[in-house]
Amino acid sequence: MLYRLRHDFRLSIITMLGVCAIGGITPFAVFRFLDGNLLAGFVDTIILLGICTAMAYAWMTGDTRRSGFVAALIACGGGVAVAAVLGNIGLFWLYPPFITSFFLTSPRIAVIINGATLAVLVAGNIAFESTEHMLSFVTTALVVSGCAYVFALRNESQRARLEHLATLDPLTGVKNRRALEEELQAAVASQERNGLPFALALLDLDHFKQVNDDHGHSAGDEVLIDCVEVIQRNTRQADQLFRYGGEEFVLLLPGVEDFAMRSVLHNLHQALRRELRSPTSPVTASFGLALLRPGETADQWLARADDALYRAKENGRDQVCIAGEGTLKAEIAGVGLID
Repeated sequence: MLYRLRHDFRLSIITMLGVCAIGGITPFAVFRFLDGNLLAGFVDTIILLGICTAMAYAWMTGDTRRSGFVAALIACGGGVAVAAVLGNIGLFWLYPPFITSFFLTSPRIAVIINGATLAVLVAGNIAFESTEHMLSFVTTALVVSGCAYVFALRNESQRARLEHLATLDPLTGVKNRRALEEELQAAVASQERNGLPFALALLDLDHFKQVNDDHGHSAGDEVLIDCVEVIQRNTRQADQLFRYGGEEFVLLLPGVEDFAMRSVLHNLHQALRRELRSPTSPVTASFGLALLRPGETADQWLARADDALYRAKENGRDQVCIAGEGTLKAEIAGVGLID
């Protein structure tokens, strides 16, 4: 529960609105029922139930976009209803919705909701004692909404940037393990939906620890950066490279059938052989390949590629192994298999 609140900003705002509604609206609803103002008590109760329902929906489904939009509508619409029932004192209930709407939904939609709310109040002359009163309220509401808009835009931009950085490896600039998990799930879903083939390659730099031991970690870092550059030069833009951890990388190839997978990885293997070096010697890599099977989960797919990589390393390294098959090598006539 606390983890979701810390990592889902919109869910935390919806939850905060629900808690504030329970703590702030409930006493007024009870007081108004006891005071005989049944209509105001009924309006308060409807607002409270609506916000709590939106909060419960967000927690159960994780759909904070839709529930946030509904909560913003209920808060602003409820504020108008309270102002209509109670008069000018009810206008004070609209300031919190004017602010929170920018965090419950996108800034653009929040502007529309707040603008529509003000338009209804002005067109219906709801709860205003005079033109001066109306202009004062509209002006302050616009100032509050404008400040909230600027803050929400800035917050949205920073959050998007942080989410982007959280999926990148800081050394090599390629995507990290967190991003890999999401992309593998997306690949499995795409194959189930469209039948699009996918191939997965795990590669591990051979004897990389020796590079760090002999030349230091800065030299090892340079080898990793060079490795990424070689891979990116020898793969398509549609292919995605991830740093899985340490000297291990994962290459996701969409739209690739069996023969194309073998050809691409054979060429990549040879390119790394030719171009990748430590300060004193060449650096080679071992590969494990697996095509995504129908009905297979992302974990099963990754595990098969990992098993193939393990076989490549056990068989002497500097080679490409295919899950369930043998070792890929260059032959005079083309690309073949050694069983």
